[in-house]
Amino acid sequence: MKLPIKHIFFDLDHTIWDFDRNAQETLMELYEVYQLRALGLHSAQEFIDRYTENNHRLWAQYHLGQITKETLREERFRSTFLELGVKPEAVPLQFEDDYVKISPTKTNLFDGANKVLAYLQNKYQLHIISNGFKETTLTKMELSGLNPYFTQVIISEDVGVNKPNKAIFEHALQKAGAQKDESIMIGDSLEADIRGAQAFGLKAIFFNPLKISRPADVEWEIAHLEELLEHF
Repeated sequence: MKLPIKHIFFDLDHTIWDFDRNAQETLMELYEVYQLRALGLHSAQEFIDRYTENNHRLWAQYHLGQITKETLREERFRSTFLELGVKPEAVPLQFEDDYVKISPTKTNLFDGANKVLAYLQNKYQLHIISNGFKETTLTKMELSGLNPYFTQVIISEDVGVNKPNKAIFEHALQKAGAQKDESIMIGDSLEADIRGAQAFGLKAIFFNPLKISRPADVEWEIAHLEELLEHF
């Protein structure tokens, strides 16, 4: 089904920029640099899996305004180290800073991202709405070669509210010069992207590469970005 759309708003992390793959590469490097095996962490993958679980949990809280950026950054690795048995005094304090420096320089995108964006760019105005931190979001987009595709990049830190708050969607449409009925949101987070867009009155497509169970009121979903070519 072709949709009568002029503006397409994308989430960035976990939708275009492959957050988990880039995080995995970064953490494998830092596991060796920090010699985490000597701290008793004998499995790099166990460390990465526990971090991923904690990071997703804290980001969900951040989306909803329940914790600050500072709390998220302080807790995601500290919690991971402590839960895996590292003593508080042995937790490497510089680990978070090094992760934040390295991870945004990774350039893994979801399969088909460049092909799909290049196609859509010729037919629609494309925009980003991201809850990611400003400095890392801008770095990711520049180094991954994404900037030429997008007209507006809306970052929650600039707006002062996160998705799913209606205000960020209102701000994004104003910046883009777009109307609700000619716009659509595409993202991986049911809470932030899909519920947020729906509550504001925007159509939304759920990017669901893990193929989790889709709620009945979520009309559209895709598991691969190239499926967008069928809709647009």
